Amino acid sequence: MLPIHTAGQVRAADAAAMGVLPDGELMQRAARGLADVLREELADRTSSVLLLVGPGNNGGDALYAGAMLATRGVSVSAWRASDSCHMGGWESFVDAGGREVDHARARGLLGSAGIVVDGVYGVGARAGLPEPVTSLAAACRESDARIVAVDMPSGLEADSCVVPADAFAAARTVTFGTYKRCQFLEPARSRCGEVTLVDIGLEPSAAEVVAWQRDDVANAWPFPDATSDKYARGVVGVDTGSPDYPGAGLLSTLGAVYAGAGMVRSLGAEAVFEAVSRILPNVVRADGRVQAWLAGSGWGSHHDGRLSELLETGLPMVVDADGLSQVPVGLKRRDVLLTPHAGELARLLGRERGEVTADPIGAVRAAVKRFGTTVLLKGATQYVSGPGDGRVHLAVPGPAWTAQAGSGDVLAGICTTMLAAGLDPIEAAICAASIQAMTATAHPGPYPPQDLARMLPETIASLQG
Repeated sequence: MLPIHTAGQVRAADAAAMGVLPDGELMQRAARGLADVLREELADRTSSVLLLVGPGNNGGDALYAGAMLATRGVSVSAWRASDSCHMGGWESFVDAGGREVDHARARGLLGSAGIVVDGVYGVGARAGLPEPVTSLAAACRESDARIVAVDMPSGLEADSCVVPADAFAAARTVTFGTYKRCQFLEPARSRCGEVTLVDIGLEPSAAEVVAWQRDDVANAWPFPDATSDKYARGVVGVDTGSPDYPGAGLLSTLGAVYAGAGMVRSLGAEAVFEAVSRILPNVVRADGRVQAWLAGSGWGSHHDGRLSELLETGLPMVVDADGLSQVPVGLKRRDVLLTPHAGELARLLGRERGEVTADPIGAVRAAVKRFGTTVLLKGATQYVSGPGDGRVHLAVPGPAWTAQAGSGDVLAGICTTMLAAGLDPIEAAICAASIQAMTATAHPGPYPPQDLARMLPETIASLQG
């Protein structure tokens, strides 16, 4: 898992490091790392670099890196975004042969510079840009210039997923010491491009947000072995869909089956089972042993009171869609997993949807506190947290193609299979969200969720390879 730190944690770690390192050493480490990345970037491009330099340490990093390039014969120009800049970096840049350009000349160089380095603002900045930076950022977005951001694209806020319209859009971001939230939370993440971490010796405090990687999913996945039977793999009880929405019942069952459930019992409406059995003859209708329940998807106005009946079984459970409105406040069941999207989570919390999308981490934590359950917030970035774990976990991201009706139903089925197999609820949610995203990444394009569900086994098998 990759630890992701706040701007406050980064500043504290910076201060601690500067207290023991020689003066200026931290910036030199950052500049060397940035210069290495820029040399790599320039390998296939014209050997010219344009620096966009702000008043703070990000500008200093850019200037020292520019000086290192200039001493190796690279043509480096710099535009200063304000009256002040890091003077030590500026003197080093000029001494190395770098040249200053004005705003108009900087815009003129966008078409010819091999790399444009965004070193205007860093982790301490608020969202948005002032003029004349705004117009230059717009010109960069409209040009074919390859933008490399120093620590984070200017205009973003380090701890936020929100993207001001005027923010820079980088093809690559070089970040120092640790990862920042804006580099992982959509839609800000898309403005950062490829993120490269440079180790400069920081030791920040424990991260409250962690991003799962493919290897983490592989290590947590409940692969069967020679001793496994259908009960070891888990029996999933599905009560989803209704006569009005049988498709939700079918899609959620597809997710459970193709994620590897040992057995699936379709115990909702008869009309749903009829639709399921035509496609999935291995799904049974009979009552019997169940190790985790899935409820709520496609219930519509039916099933009043059904959720409380299922909760009384005491079994692990995934509650999705229409079932969410029946979840009692203060349930205090860590083994119950709620899977809302932003609009549903807003209703559960009595908030506006915009409040959830602006602060998804805070919203997930609020839901965990309110209901005492594990929560998976679905979306372009998927967030999971639960009682007893102070962290928020981010699933492996996937393409935007999965934003279509039915994807959440399939995901709920995958989650339930993971619970039935015995995974911790947080691991179950993260593994499920990640495997769906990874499958969509491996099969780009507008595949409907029922087709992607059938591709899950291929992705799961690749984890074990």
